[in-house]
Amino acid sequence: MLSRRSVRIKVMQLLYAKGSDEALDYKGSMQRYSRMIDHSYDVFLYNLYCLVQISKVAIQDEEKKRAKHLPSEADKAFSAKLSENELIRSLRDNPSLTKVFDQKGFNAMTDRDHMVKIYNEFAKEEAYITYLGKECAREDHVEILLELYRFCRKNELFNEIIGDAYLNWIDDKSLVIGAVKKVIKSLPVEGTAFLKDYYPDDETIKEYGEPLLNRTFKGDEALLSIIKPILTNWDHERLALIDMILLKMAACEMLEFPTIPAKVTLNEYVEVAKTYSTDKSKEFVNGVLDKLMKQLEEDGKLNKEGRGLID
Repeated sequence: MLSRRSVRIKVMQLLYAKGSDEALDYKGSMQRYSRMIDHSYDVFLYNLYCLVQISKVAIQDEEKKRAKHLPSEADKAFSAKLSENELIRSLRDNPSLTKVFDQKGFNAMTDRDHMVKIYNEFAKEEAYITYLGKECAREDHVEILLELYRFCRKNELFNEIIGDAYLNWIDDKSLVIGAVKKVIKSLPVEGTAFLKDYYPDDETIKEYGEPLLNRTFKGDEALLSIIKPILTNWDHERLALIDMILLKMAACEMLEFPTIPAKVTLNEYVEVAKTYSTDKSKEFVNGVLDKLMKQLEEDGKLNKEGRGLID
């Protein structure tokens, strides 16, 4: 589920923490890295959990409408099919998945009143009203669940709930959204075997992320010595800490990861700088890394292979 860019961001955050906390050693950084990876998976699971809980409010909604002293025709016609269709029930009534949710402590983390509030807001949406008034095939149930999730991720309360539970929600949001949408489109499911497709893979986490953290963390001075000559008219001690971290990570990646094209490395760190550093960082990081890439190539140190050729 995680991409190299999201791993770069996590490594950047850990190196930033190191720069702010001298007591944070390599072992502690690696432990934090593992927890951050687990939290990325957990926030995906929590999104699924909340989606199920919000849809379940439809059952309560049906009961309230039927219990009215003088129910309207609309009340009588209402159906809790948002929660009772086969697709969402494969998540809701899935003992193995429920066990996973319980182990994560999601129930204790979640205020049911918040789920009700989000459902009530969604119930006013034209897409939901239209869905309730027609005979539905599987495609209709998929579309309304996608619409519900689309509504949720734009909802301030929903984002607040997820963000309060997981600080990495903002960093991992786009990847989590993509994963949840894939799950919805694959419904119904059985058991929890489907979850394996969404756990961060070893190639990204262990073969890329761990060595990047290791080599940047331990090679701090060596990487700085490579970058300093490129910083014409710049005092490296006055640079934004995040910019320097990104330059070191990029230098490490260019030197130590032969299958990643140097131009890809440059573009990726420019994008990270644009999001996580100062307004001027994008141009600065781009300029320094472009010079660094050319210098390493001239010195014969840019040893790329296969997919890692400079272009």
